[in-house]
Amino acid sequence: MGRIRVLVADGHRIFAEALATALAAEPDIDVAAAGSVQAAERALDRAVAENRPFQVLLVDADLAPGPPPGDARTPAPAGRGAPGAEQHPADPPRPPGRAVVPLPAQRRPPAVAARIAPPVPAGARVPAPRADSAAAAPPRPREGAAAVDGIALVARARAAHPELHAIVLSADDDPRRIVRALQAGAGGWVAKESSLGRLTAIVRGVLRDETHIPPLLLTGVVRELTAARRDRTESERLVESLTPREQQVLRCMVAGLGRQAVADRLYLSPHTVRTHMQNVLGKLGVHSTLAAVALARRAGVGPVE
Repeated sequence: MGRIRVLVADGHRIFAEALATALAAEPDIDVAAAGSVQAAERALDRAVAENRPFQVLLVDADLAPGPPPGDARTPAPAGRGAPGAEQHPADPPRPPGRAVVPLPAQRRPPAVAARIAPPVPAGARVPAPRADSAAAAPPRPREGAAAVDGIALVARARAAHPELHAIVLSADDDPRRIVRALQAGAGGWVAKESSLGRLTAIVRGVLRDETHIPPLLLTGVVRELTAARRDRTESERLVESLTPREQQVLRCMVAGLGRQAVADRLYLSPHTVRTHMQNVLGKLGVHSTLAAVALARRAGVGPVE
C-alpha cells in the first residue's frame, strides 16, 4: 500500500491540530484538515480535480456546516498544505514543508481537547488549551435536524466519492448515532479518547474494507440494527399492501409533490389523486403525509424520478 491521504474534518481547532500533527508523523500518512462541512467538501472535490484524492475522511460527528458568523477565512497559499486546507488570518505563518495545516479558529472552547489529545512526536508544537477549555461542548444537533452534521457529510461525501472511506470521531457512545453513521457509509466509529495507535490501526483497517465499532458498544448497535430491520420489514409489508397505482402515488408523495402535481404527472384528476392518497394513508395506518413519507423511506421507497 502506498501513502495514505487523510482529511481531518473537525471544528475543534486544538484537538484537530494535535490529531493532524500526530498523524503527519506517521511515515505513510499525508494529512490535511478542514474546519467545517463546506470546507471538507471543497477539499475533497479539489483533491480529486488535482488527481490527488483523499482515501480516508476522519470527521467529527458534530461537525458544523460552516464557520461561525464573522469568522473570516482565507485560503492557504499554494504549496503550503494539501488541497482544501485553509488558514485563519490570525494564525502565525507556517514553516515551509510542514505537513499540518491549522484549522480555522473557533469562537467556542473545544471540550474534547481538554480531555484527549493524540500523542505527538517529540519537539512537535501543539497549542496549549486555554484555561476555560473544559467548558461544555456545544449542543449536539437533534436527530433528523435539517442541518448537515458530520454524519450527514459522510453520506454526501461517499455518494460523491465512492472510493472514499470514512471514520466518525465522537465524544459520545449513542448506539443510534453509530447505526446512523454506518447507514451513511462510515467504516468506523472511534471515541475521541482513543489512542493514536488504535486510530491509525482503524485507518488502515477501513482501507481493507473492515468495519470498526468499539466492542463495548456492539450490543447496543446490534439491538438498534435489529430494531431498524424489524421496522423496515413491517414498513415493507404495509407498502406491499398498496396497489401499483397507490405505490406510484406514494413515490410522488416521497418526492414532495402536491395533489395537483401528482395529478399532472400520473394523468389523473385531482379528485382521483385525493382518493388514492386517502387510501395510502389508511393502508399504511398513518394520519398525515409526513408520516406516510417517513414509513415509505423506512421501507426503502424512493421518490418518483
